Amino acid sequence: MKTGYLIDMDGVIYRENHLIPGAVEFVETLLQTGTPFLFVTNNSAPTPEDLTVRLRHLGIRSLGPRHFYTSALNTADFLSEVHPGCTVLVIGEGGLLAALHERRIANDVIQPDYVVVGEGAVAMEKLAKAHECLERGARLLATNPDNWCPVGPDKTRPGAGATAAFLEASSGRRAYYLGKPNGYMFHRARQKLVEQARAQLDQVVMIGDTMETDIRGAVESGIPSYLVLTGSTTLEALRDYVYQPTRVLRSVADLTEELRTGVPSDRLDSPAFGQRAGSASRHGHRHQTDIFSLEKPRPRPAMTK
Repeated sequence: MKTGYLIDMDGVIYRENHLIPGAVEFVETLLQTGTPFLFVTNNSAPTPEDLTVRLRHLGIRSLGPRHFYTSALNTADFLSEVHPGCTVLVIGEGGLLAALHERRIANDVIQPDYVVVGEGAVAMEKLAKAHECLERGARLLATNPDNWCPVGPDKTRPGAGATAAFLEASSGRRAYYLGKPNGYMFHRARQKLVEQARAQLDQVVMIGDTMETDIRGAVESGIPSYLVLTGSTTLEALRDYVYQPTRVLRSVADLTEELRTGVPSDRLDSPAFGQRAGSASRHGHRHQTDIFSLEKPRPRPAMTK
């Protein structure tokens, strides 16, 4: 079978500024065997060129911009498809601005069709401007649902989902969240992977470390999913989820020999099905995924209690 891989980055290939053991050999094997693959990230801040340079500094070379698909690119694809010629007010960094510019989606600070929220620091003045645009009828779109993202063993940063939630609360408008686990992200990433492979793929597999985005999106898109335990999900935590990964791996290193030989390793099934232990996790939802089904605008919270 010809298999292609969609691969998350943070928690799968690296953590902070350190490569996960076995990641270099895994990527080199993908390249040597001609296995189609695409790195898929919810981070809208970097461009594919930025990610190419970052991995080169970490020790993974021979990659180019074509190997990366970000939520910023996904957002630009989405707007180009559903609303050609639209205008946007952007809250985000270079990767999002570059992706929209490449698709000829113009910036509009007066009467935009959309307020688009991505990663990055944001001043209150920009939030106030976005709030005004939403009150005048702009629609609210977020590149991804991440409320927070890990940047170290005990440190996190605010994500696009948190900024979008701020604007939801102030304006009463509902945001639409792109990126993983939204099926549009998986659809476009799979399409891009097939185009690059220049051949029909028998199977596309998602490799990730996060149940709420990587694994949930794969399950809902009908593709196999491999969970690695080098990121944000522990083996004990799997019992908390209705959906389960197809396989659970210690790391991407478990796949290297399988790619070289074509012989499946013995780590085929999730060992989580027999687990009954409890799990400890950070309080609060990490992602804004549980409100996708709520289509009506919610009432604006009272100004005072």
